[in-house]
Amino acid sequence: MTSSLRLLGTGLFACALSLSGCSDANPPGPGPSDPKPAAELTDYVDVVPDEPCMDASYVEPRANCSDPASFNLTGCDLAAVRAVEPSGVYQALLRYTSASAFGAGFRLDTTPSFLGRPLVRNEVGPQGFFITGEYVTSANKHQRYALAGCRVPEPGRITGCFVRCTDGVPDYSGTFDARRMNLAHEADTGARPMRLVSETAVPVGDPVDVYVTKGHAYVVSLPRGKEEPGGLSVIDVSDPAHPVLVTRLSLPNDNYWNGVWAKGDALYVASGDSGVIVYDITNPADPRYVRALPGGAINVHTVFVDGDRLYAMSPSPGGVTLVFDAFLPLEPSLAGRINVPHEPGAYPHDAFAYRGRLYINHSTTGYVVVDVTRTDVTPVLGTYAFTGQYSHANAVGTFNGRTIAFEGGERPGAHLRVLDVTDPARIRLLAEVRKRRQTSIHNMVLVGTKLYVAWYHEGVRVFDVADPEHPKEVAAFDSFQEAHPRSTDSLYQGAIGIRVPGDGYVYAVDLSRGLLVLAEP
Repeated sequence: MTSSLRLLGTGLFACALSLSGCSDANPPGPGPSDPKPAAELTDYVDVVPDEPCMDASYVEPRANCSDPASFNLTGCDLAAVRAVEPSGVYQALLRYTSASAFGAGFRLDTTPSFLGRPLVRNEVGPQGFFITGEYVTSANKHQRYALAGCRVPEPGRITGCFVRCTDGVPDYSGTFDARRMNLAHEADTGARPMRLVSETAVPVGDPVDVYVTKGHAYVVSLPRGKEEPGGLSVIDVSDPAHPVLVTRLSLPNDNYWNGVWAKGDALYVASGDSGVIVYDITNPADPRYVRALPGGAINVHTVFVDGDRLYAMSPSPGGVTLVFDAFLPLEPSLAGRINVPHEPGAYPHDAFAYRGRLYINHSTTGYVVVDVTRTDVTPVLGTYAFTGQYSHANAVGTFNGRTIAFEGGERPGAHLRVLDVTDPARIRLLAEVRKRRQTSIHNMVLVGTKLYVAWYHEGVRVFDVADPEHPKEVAAFDSFQEAHPRSTDSLYQGAIGIRVPGDGYVYAVDLSRGLLVLAEP
């Protein structure tokens, strides 16, 4: 999950994403009137809007945000639109032009919402499809988005037009393409359903990552608004079919905990406030605080251990990767800092260490390969970057003598990418796996020739990658439940964290449901 935004409420974490990635907490304005051609290698190549209701120019909206009749729905399939059920969670891509789009979620049942806020107007059913949501920008401007349905291209999908009004004045318009986030209409992928062994709720916060060791699962959570702090939940999984929550802990004013790893008797927690927090888990059910590294206020988003090295990806200050010597697991010492040249706002989100190289998901900078043979000299060996990239997670292995990387972004339309990184100076794209363009990848784990992906609303997906150029989906588990009381309309819902420790089980974290233990396929 991107660290530049924090959970401000049940749906506020729905980051509005433009083709340039995640910027601030406000939905972006329209793109250039003269869009550049789509890049050859990109997570999401949009299409030219073609809804019958669209305006000739997005800067001259005809509709307003209060009157459904202000939309010109001539040529729309209104009979199909009127048959849409007023229920479910949707993710939508809203387009100003073919090169300017952003994602927004809305919910039509239980607590109807748009980007986590109550709907201003909700008319879905025999009268048609017209919803209005309001958003307050960082400049304290009130923006409303009114969406009018036009077509139902397939079950669970609705398309149409929208208008944006700022402080009551219509200023821009566009089209939208929304899909319901259940998997009721997914085409058969040939994957076997994975068996759910157990499910354990994480009582407070939004669970985002897990590490399993010593018969215990260590789950870290982010704060859920101002009501629920984040922290660490320790779950005894010695009997995976009957897990037991044994303790929860956090620190005063320090509970934005996003990543976790263990080495020996040490547990490393990535804190958004104090860097890497070290806990002693000699008694695995009772972690004891040791210290925070490297000291002072620092945001560490993710951690990764490789041998005696501990890597900590720090968005701020500076956007660097910290390298620690962890030969003594409970006494790691700072050994170096890796600073990849980057534009303002870019930062190392996650990384994977393999055979003397660190493969860094450097958000909008791209996928960067660094030589970490030494900690004091860490040259960049190569970068895989393209327009609109938001590199987020990866895993690397050797297949038939080639070094192969599996990489994914975090944004609407992000998909799985297979790269030949044998020569980092000449990284080659080998294959891609795409799901719904309204969904996003979060994390992945490579075990032998199986790749396990936590794909948010798409759930847990398992691929046979023995032939990297032809990944085959072999197993899946649909974790997202739109009716779950903790489910929201955010892009960041469903399967987010995943570990496969080799005990015959897959441990997945779902933002609403908590810790899910699945039988290995």
